[in-house]
Amino acid sequence: MIETTDHQRLRQQVRDFADAEVAPRVADMETCATADTALPALIARQGWIGVTIPADYGGMAGGHFAKTIIIEELSRVSGTAGAIAQASQLGVAKILHFGTEEQKQRWLPPIASGDCLPTIAVTEEGSGGHVLGMRTTAARDGDHYVLNGRKQYVGNSHVGHVHGVVACTGGDGAKANRELSAFLVEADRPGVRLIPHQRTMGLRGFSFGDIVFEDVRVPATHRLGAEGDGLDVAYSSSILYGRPNLAAVALGILRAAVEETVSFSKQRHRYGRPLSQHPVIMHKIGALEQRLNTARTLVYQAVHRLDHGQPCDRELINSKYHAVEAAIDSTRDAVRIHGAAGLRTNRPVERLYRDAICTDAPAGTRDIQLYRLAEAALGVDRPQWSARFARSTALHPPTEDGTVLSA
Repeated sequence: MIETTDHQRLRQQVRDFADAEVAPRVADMETCATADTALPALIARQGWIGVTIPADYGGMAGGHFAKTIIIEELSRVSGTAGAIAQASQLGVAKILHFGTEEQKQRWLPPIASGDCLPTIAVTEEGSGGHVLGMRTTAARDGDHYVLNGRKQYVGNSHVGHVHGVVACTGGDGAKANRELSAFLVEADRPGVRLIPHQRTMGLRGFSFGDIVFEDVRVPATHRLGAEGDGLDVAYSSSILYGRPNLAAVALGILRAAVEETVSFSKQRHRYGRPLSQHPVIMHKIGALEQRLNTARTLVYQAVHRLDHGQPCDRELINSKYHAVEAAIDSTRDAVRIHGAAGLRTNRPVERLYRDAICTDAPAGTRDIQLYRLAEAALGVDRPQWSARFARSTALHPPTEDGTVLSA
């Protein structure tokens, strides 16, 4: 697939922003023990959180390829910036896929304008990728639901304005684990409490924390979809947004690792010539370039299919797996090529290595991705979320016979 002129213009716009506004903040984010609260607002005001939101709601209507470009270019300068952008774009998915027209009219315009940052809160201690093991409950009480529980590892937890919370609505016992529902919960609603920010190994400055819900009363009109749709909300958001988003973060980190290593190998001399002229180093750089090219192709092809409304669950899963693995392997090798210099914080590669590792767990670890790919190979019948929801954001939706009208 070929980038359009609009894509190229967007890429340059994001690159200029990242160089001018994000790069000067990186050092402070690395040393500060708190989440950066200014950068999320700055990114949101560019309108980029609304990249897949239709124009009718004030969004860019740019599609998933454009979303990938935004996240990739931010992540090339700072994995934290890319994580901030992708987390709230993930929060958009649940509203686009399951929101009523009234909910879309209320929430999508302020998200598109940068006045509202959404999140999605699914993961809990003891359940992780096993969504059905969650314990947070939402009990019906008249025209409200009462939420109780705790969510972990919520992207943009400390800066988000509305949380998409998935909870059990099926009563007590094992039955509750099969009946999940999703709700839009304002961050300032009584009973919503944040656990103090905990510093992470990488992606420093990114708010990736825990939220407690204690007798939080939420109007029934805030429910996304019907009772029992919560699992669908979680899975569709994760596959159609979470996995390509994390792949884009990893791709940006991978690009930075290759660029930094190539630059270093040309500047550093050994035995009277640059490292870049030593065959052993050339071989390692070749491996970095191969991983980058393969990851870029897989990621771009997957979101291209998504923009054309074509079934692509397997491609999205595969792109997340490969991009993350490539980023982890290549940043590790970049540190090795730098030698002892790569261990010091004045070189970006040690930060890139730590950031790359942090892209594995969100939206499913490598093992979960391989498990899903195995299911696809074995013919296990699973819903194709891309077939069900891709049309809501597709730039070139297919006709009834599956052909695409424009490309």
